[in-house]
Amino acid sequence: MSKLMIWKQEAPANCYTCCTAAIKEGNATAESFGRSWHRRLSPLIWRVPICVWALVIICWSTICFWGPREKFLLYMTHWGLVMILVESVFGILVAVKTMRGHLADPSRGLPWYVKMYWVLYNITVPLAFLITLFYWAILRAPGRKMNYAPNPILDVMLHGVNSGLMFVELVMSIQPSRLVNIMQPLYFSGVYLLFTMIYYAAGGLDPWGNAFIYPVIDWSKPVQTLVVVTLTALFLGLMHILAVVVASIRDFIIRKFDKDKSGEYNDGFEA
Repeated sequence: MSKLMIWKQEAPANCYTCCTAAIKEGNATAESFGRSWHRRLSPLIWRVPICVWALVIICWSTICFWGPREKFLLYMTHWGLVMILVESVFGILVAVKTMRGHLADPSRGLPWYVKMYWVLYNITVPLAFLITLFYWAILRAPGRKMNYAPNPILDVMLHGVNSGLMFVELVMSIQPSRLVNIMQPLYFSGVYLLFTMIYYAAGGLDPWGNAFIYPVIDWSKPVQTLVVVTLTALFLGLMHILAVVVASIRDFIIRKFDKDKSGEYNDGFEA
Protein backbone atom coordinates (compact mmCIF):
# COMPACT_ATOMS: atom_id res chain seq x y z
CA MET A 1 0.00 0.00 0.00
CA SER A 2 1.40 3.39 -0.99
CA LYS A 3 2.16 6.13 1.54
CA LEU A 4 -0.52 8.28 -0.08
CA MET A 5 -3.18 5.61 0.54
CA ILE A 6 -2.04 5.20 4.14
CA TRP A 7 -2.14 8.97 4.64
CA LYS A 8 -5.70 9.14 3.28
CA GLN A 9 -6.84 6.34 5.58
CA GLU A 10 -5.27 7.98 8.61
CA ALA A 11 -6.45 11.51 7.74
CA PRO A 12 -9.52 11.56 10.06
CA ALA A 13 -7.50 10.26 13.02
CA ASN A 14 -4.68 12.68 12.25
CA CYS A 15 -7.15 15.57 12.07
CA TYR A 16 -8.58 14.64 15.47
CA THR A 17 -5.08 14.30 16.95
CA CYS A 18 -4.06 17.66 15.52
CA CYS A 19 -7.15 19.54 16.73
CA THR A 20 -6.96 18.07 20.23
CA ALA A 21 -3.16 18.55 20.44
CA ALA A 22 -2.88 14.92 21.46
CA ILE A 23 0.23 12.80 21.21
CA LYS A 24 0.31 10.32 18.34
CA GLU A 25 2.98 7.82 19.30
CA GLY A 26 3.21 6.05 15.94
CA ASN A 27 6.59 4.36 15.68
CA ALA A 28 8.24 6.65 18.26
CA THR A 29 10.10 4.79 20.98
CA ALA A 30 10.80 6.08 24.48
CA GLU A 31 14.51 5.44 23.98
CA SER A 32 14.71 7.84 21.03
CA PHE A 33 13.85 10.76 23.36
CA GLY A 34 16.80 10.02 25.60
CA ARG A 35 19.50 9.60 22.97
CA SER A 36 21.33 11.70 20.43
CA TRP A 37 22.10 11.11 16.75
CA HIS A 38 25.49 9.74 17.85
CA ARG A 39 25.10 6.59 19.90
CA ARG A 40 27.99 7.46 22.24
CA LEU A 41 26.93 11.08 22.74
CA SER A 42 24.59 11.58 25.67
CA PRO A 43 21.94 14.34 25.47
CA LEU A 44 23.07 15.35 28.95
CA ILE A 45 26.03 17.04 27.29
CA TRP A 46 23.75 19.84 26.06
CA ARG A 47 20.59 19.46 28.14
CA VAL A 48 22.33 20.02 31.48
CA PRO A 49 24.08 23.24 30.28
CA ILE A 50 20.77 24.45 28.79
CA CYS A 51 19.05 23.82 32.13
CA VAL A 52 21.77 25.66 34.04
CA TRP A 53 21.70 28.51 31.51
CA ALA A 54 17.92 28.87 31.82
CA LEU A 55 18.11 28.90 35.63
CA VAL A 56 20.89 31.50 35.63
CA ILE A 57 19.11 33.73 33.10
CA ILE A 58 15.84 33.52 35.02
CA CYS A 59 17.64 34.68 38.18
CA TRP A 60 19.56 37.36 36.29
CA SER A 61 16.56 38.73 34.44
CA THR A 62 14.50 38.72 37.66
CA ILE A 63 17.16 40.75 39.47
CA CYS A 64 17.52 43.18 36.54
CA PHE A 65 13.80 43.41 35.85
CA TRP A 66 12.77 47.01 35.24
CA GLY A 67 9.48 46.82 37.12
CA PRO A 68 7.82 45.18 40.12
CA ARG A 69 8.81 41.54 40.50
CA GLU A 70 5.19 40.40 40.38
CA LYS A 71 5.02 41.64 36.77
CA PHE A 72 7.94 39.53 35.62
CA LEU A 73 5.69 36.94 33.98
CA LEU A 74 3.73 39.48 31.97
CA TYR A 75 5.98 38.91 28.99
CA MET A 76 6.06 36.02 26.54
CA THR A 77 9.86 36.18 26.59
CA HIS A 78 9.85 35.15 30.23
CA TRP A 79 7.22 32.47 29.59
CA GLY A 80 9.52 31.09 26.90
CA LEU A 81 12.46 31.18 29.32
CA VAL A 82 10.54 29.18 31.93
CA MET A 83 9.50 26.72 29.22
CA ILE A 84 13.16 26.17 28.28
CA LEU A 85 13.94 25.40 31.92
CA VAL A 86 11.05 22.94 32.33
CA GLU A 87 11.70 21.32 28.93
CA SER A 88 15.37 20.77 29.77
CA VAL A 89 14.52 19.31 33.20
CA PHE A 90 12.23 16.72 31.61
CA GLY A 91 14.82 16.13 28.88
CA ILE A 92 17.43 15.38 31.53
CA LEU A 93 15.02 13.04 33.31
CA VAL A 94 14.33 11.09 30.10
CA ALA A 95 18.04 10.93 29.22
CA VAL A 96 19.00 9.65 32.69
CA LYS A 97 16.29 6.98 32.66
CA THR A 98 17.39 5.92 29.17
CA MET A 99 21.03 5.62 30.28
CA ARG A 100 20.03 3.53 33.30
CA GLY A 101 17.60 1.38 31.33
CA HIS A 102 14.68 2.41 33.57
CA LEU A 103 12.22 3.18 30.79
CA ALA A 104 8.78 1.61 31.02
CA ASP A 105 7.72 -1.48 29.13
CA PRO A 106 7.56 -0.53 25.39
CA SER A 107 4.36 -2.55 24.98
CA ARG A 108 2.60 -0.04 27.26
CA GLY A 109 3.47 2.92 25.06
CA LEU A 110 5.42 6.01 25.99
CA PRO A 111 5.76 6.79 29.73
CA TRP A 112 4.02 9.94 30.97
CA TYR A 113 7.29 11.81 31.50
CA VAL A 114 8.37 11.08 27.91
CA LYS A 115 5.03 12.38 26.61
CA MET A 116 5.40 15.47 28.80
CA TYR A 117 8.91 16.08 27.45
CA TRP A 118 7.67 15.62 23.87
CA VAL A 119 4.88 18.19 24.33
CA LEU A 120 7.27 20.65 26.00
CA TYR A 121 9.76 20.14 23.17
CA ASN A 122 7.06 20.70 20.52
CA ILE A 123 6.10 23.97 22.21
CA THR A 124 9.46 25.33 23.31
CA VAL A 125 11.44 25.02 20.08
CA PRO A 126 9.10 27.01 17.75
CA LEU A 127 8.24 29.39 20.61
CA ALA A 128 11.91 30.29 21.07
CA PHE A 129 12.26 30.93 17.33
CA LEU A 130 9.13 33.11 17.36
CA ILE A 131 10.29 35.15 20.38
CA THR A 132 13.56 35.95 18.64
CA LEU A 133 11.84 36.87 15.38
CA PHE A 134 9.04 38.88 17.03
CA TYR A 135 11.43 40.80 19.27
CA TRP A 136 14.05 41.86 16.75
CA ALA A 137 11.67 42.37 13.83
CA ILE A 138 8.86 44.20 15.68
CA LEU A 139 9.62 45.29 19.24
CA ARG A 140 13.21 46.38 18.56
CA ALA A 141 12.65 47.50 14.99
CA PRO A 142 14.12 50.91 14.01
CA GLY A 143 11.98 53.69 15.42
CA ARG A 144 10.70 51.79 18.44
CA LYS A 145 11.28 53.73 21.65
CA MET A 146 10.52 51.14 24.32
CA ASN A 147 13.45 49.14 25.64
CA TYR A 148 12.46 45.77 27.09
CA ALA A 149 15.98 44.75 28.14
CA PRO A 150 18.18 47.66 29.30
CA ASN A 151 21.12 45.27 29.75
CA PRO A 152 22.43 44.54 26.21
CA ILE A 153 24.02 41.22 27.18
CA LEU A 154 20.83 40.01 28.84
CA ASP A 155 18.94 41.27 25.79
CA VAL A 156 20.89 38.90 23.53
CA MET A 157 20.58 36.05 26.01
CA LEU A 158 16.81 36.36 26.19
CA HIS A 159 16.14 37.01 22.52
CA GLY A 160 18.98 35.32 20.66
CA VAL A 161 20.77 32.65 22.64
CA ASN A 162 17.39 31.13 23.52
CA SER A 163 16.82 30.19 19.88
CA GLY A 164 20.40 29.00 19.47
CA LEU A 165 20.07 26.58 22.36
CA MET A 166 16.75 25.24 21.12
CA PHE A 167 18.30 24.77 17.69
CA VAL A 168 21.01 22.66 19.34
CA GLU A 169 18.31 20.59 21.04
CA LEU A 170 16.57 20.20 17.68
CA VAL A 171 19.55 19.06 15.61
CA MET A 172 21.33 16.97 18.23
CA SER A 173 18.33 14.93 19.40
CA ILE A 174 16.58 12.20 17.43
CA GLN A 175 13.03 12.45 18.75
CA PRO A 176 10.51 13.13 15.97
CA SER A 177 9.05 16.52 15.10
CA ARG A 178 5.69 16.05 13.40
CA LEU A 179 3.33 18.33 11.53
CA VAL A 180 0.36 16.85 13.38
CA ASN A 181 1.62 18.48 16.59
CA ILE A 182 1.33 22.01 15.22
CA MET A 183 -1.58 22.88 17.52
CA GLN A 184 0.45 22.32 20.68
CA PRO A 185 2.49 25.55 20.35
CA LEU A 186 -0.56 27.37 18.97
CA TYR A 187 -2.72 26.39 21.94
CA PHE A 188 0.04 27.43 24.31
CA SER A 189 0.24 30.85 22.66
CA GLY A 190 -3.55 30.99 22.88
CA VAL A 191 -3.28 30.62 26.66
CA TYR A 192 -0.92 33.61 26.73
CA LEU A 193 -3.27 35.58 24.51
CA LEU A 194 -6.17 34.82 26.86
CA PHE A 195 -4.00 35.97 29.75
CA THR A 196 -3.35 39.34 28.05
CA MET A 197 -7.09 39.81 27.49
CA ILE A 198 -7.96 39.04 31.11
CA TYR A 199 -5.13 41.26 32.34
CA TYR A 200 -6.38 44.15 30.20
CA ALA A 201 -10.02 43.63 31.26
CA ALA A 202 -8.94 43.62 34.92
CA GLY A 203 -7.25 47.01 34.46
CA GLY A 204 -3.69 45.68 34.58
CA LEU A 205 -0.81 47.96 33.61
CA ASP A 206 2.69 47.31 32.37
CA PRO A 207 5.71 48.52 34.42
CA TRP A 208 5.50 51.92 32.68
CA GLY A 209 1.82 52.42 33.47
CA ASN A 210 0.50 51.54 30.00
CA ALA A 211 -2.77 49.64 29.63
CA PHE A 212 -1.06 46.96 27.53
CA ILE A 213 1.78 44.48 27.86
CA TYR A 214 3.10 44.94 24.34
CA PRO A 215 2.25 48.05 22.32
CA VAL A 216 1.36 45.90 19.31
CA ILE A 217 -1.08 43.85 21.44
CA ASP A 218 -3.26 46.64 22.76
CA TRP A 219 -6.82 45.47 23.41
CA SER A 220 -8.06 49.06 23.37
CA LYS A 221 -7.42 48.73 19.63
CA PRO A 222 -9.03 45.33 18.98
CA VAL A 223 -8.87 45.35 15.17
CA GLN A 224 -5.16 46.17 15.10
CA THR A 225 -4.48 43.64 17.85
CA LEU A 226 -6.40 40.84 16.11
CA VAL A 227 -4.40 41.44 12.94
CA VAL A 228 -1.14 41.21 14.88
CA VAL A 229 -2.33 38.13 16.76
CA THR A 230 -3.36 36.39 13.51
CA LEU A 231 -0.02 37.12 11.86
CA THR A 232 1.85 36.00 14.96
CA ALA A 233 -0.08 32.72 15.01
CA LEU A 234 0.80 32.17 11.36
CA PHE A 235 4.47 32.81 12.06
CA LEU A 236 4.39 30.44 15.05
CA GLY A 237 2.90 27.78 12.79
CA LEU A 238 5.67 28.46 10.30
CA MET A 239 8.26 28.09 13.07
CA HIS A 240 6.82 24.68 13.88
CA ILE A 241 6.97 23.69 10.22
CA LEU A 242 10.57 24.95 10.12
CA ALA A 243 11.39 22.72 13.09
CA VAL A 244 9.81 19.75 11.28
CA VAL A 245 11.83 20.50 8.15
CA VAL A 246 15.09 20.80 10.10
CA ALA A 247 14.34 17.54 11.94
CA SER A 248 13.59 15.83 8.62
CA ILE A 249 16.88 17.03 7.14
CA ARG A 250 18.63 15.82 10.29
CA ASP A 251 17.01 12.39 9.98
CA PHE A 252 17.83 12.21 6.26
CA ILE A 253 21.51 12.92 6.96
CA ILE A 254 21.55 10.34 9.75
CA ARG A 255 20.03 7.67 7.51
CA LYS A 256 22.37 8.54 4.67
CA PHE A 257 25.65 8.57 6.56
CA ASP A 258 25.03 6.22 9.47
CA LYS A 259 25.87 2.80 8.09
CA ASP A 260 24.78 1.05 11.27
CA LYS A 261 21.06 1.59 10.67
CA SER A 262 18.72 0.23 13.31
CA GLY A 263 15.46 1.60 11.91
CA GLU A 264 14.70 3.70 15.02
CA TYR A 265 14.94 7.08 13.34
CA ASN A 266 11.56 8.56 12.52
CA ASP A 267 10.35 10.50 9.55
CA GLY A 268 9.77 14.05 10.74
CA PHE A 269 6.95 14.50 8.23
CA GLU A 270 4.95 11.59 9.63
CA ALA A 271 1.44 12.82 10.33
